[in-house]
Amino acid sequence: MRADARRNRDKILEAARDAVAERGADAPMELIARRAGVGVGTLYRRFPDRGVLLAALAEQYVHELMDDLDRTVAAEPDAWSAIRAFVLYSVEKGRGAIAAALAGTSTPEARQSLVQRVDELVRQAQADGAMRSDVGTDDLMELLSVFACHPGIIPERFLPLMLDGLDRRHPGHPSR
Repeated sequence: MRADARRNRDKILEAARDAVAERGADAPMELIARRAGVGVGTLYRRFPDRGVLLAALAEQYVHELMDDLDRTVAAEPDAWSAIRAFVLYSVEKGRGAIAAALAGTSTPEARQSLVQRVDELVRQAQADGAMRSDVGTDDLMELLSVFACHPGIIPERFLPLMLDGLDRRHPGHPSR
């Protein structure tokens, strides 16, 4: 891909991300093109329809989550701390709106890579005795989904409380 085409693609995806965060998956394509500083024709040459654009945005989002997870793992002292920090970061304002709008749009391979990486952390946190052994990766991903992809179902202030319930080392945990 030529450098100018790559720049346009990146600008379109950035504009789409902002528009989707603000207006959801139905954000007008014309708005996205205008914010990207490109013509509507350029947008449609790169992304022939909304589905293709959203799929590309979802793919980029999942890869960014993987990068965020890797950075978090490098910065935290152990697997449980990394899980906790990653979950809290992932549901912050803005990211949750993107996740909600793009839920189910990325390829199964991209999602599976993220889930496998989280699974490695869950297994390590359990082996370390930090995370409850009766909670699995699927449970953690569901918790993440509830707060990131379906904001408002449960007040966000409950997320740290729920995470505390997964931490075997937390005071008041029944197995302490």
